[in-house]
Amino acid sequence: MTRILVVEDDLALADVLAFTLRRAGFEVHLAHDGRTALALFLKEKPDLIVLDWTLPNMDGLEVCTRVRAESNTPIMMLTVRNADEDVIAALEAGADEYVTKPFSLRQLIARIRSLLRRTIGEPHEVLNAGPLSLNLERREARWNEHPPIHLTRLEMRLLMALIQNADRVMTTESLITRVWGPEGATHEMLKQLIYRLRNKIEPEPGASTLIETIPHVGYVLNTPSNQHP
Repeated sequence: MTRILVVEDDLALADVLAFTLRRAGFEVHLAHDGRTALALFLKEKPDLIVLDWTLPNMDGLEVCTRVRAESNTPIMMLTVRNADEDVIAALEAGADEYVTKPFSLRQLIARIRSLLRRTIGEPHEVLNAGPLSLNLERREARWNEHPPIHLTRLEMRLLMALIQNADRVMTTESLITRVWGPEGATHEMLKQLIYRLRNKIEPEPGASTLIETIPHVGYVLNTPSNQHP
């Protein structure tokens, strides 16, 4: 049975979430503060974490950062914070999904199932675009024989879509669907993810020659030459 760790300091909401998730067929563990969340994470090894931001002892962003340092367990942030800078901070800390309160319980279950589909059982495969390769099992990009570049799960899915369509323009909407699934994401979330991936793999820091922006359309990965940047 799929195990979900719910971290929520609002006891009433936590009980509602636990009841709803158990009825949907999940095994649920509850934590109401950051330190307990980390302890349960290490003990129970959940398949997914639903994580509030505002928590006693240690906030959700710190919990997210610490979990991501130890594991690739998918993390869904569930919070009242909806400013762009909050979404960006959560994604950069390693969150895979960001849901703002209030929310629909049915939509939450759908998003959880979608996130689990996208994160369990990634294919063991290596994709190539010239000297650039992407190892899906290890979630690493590499230029020829140079040291590997570790990617987050979202960065890997984005680069996978771009490599599979190298030298072809992908629309913003199609990339959002490929990375986040049918529930989607905002254009700003994709823009920030592109920015982070560029910072890791572009030949020149801050450049956009490998992943090129096509104004008002989307993005294209230009197959690089066989020379390492």
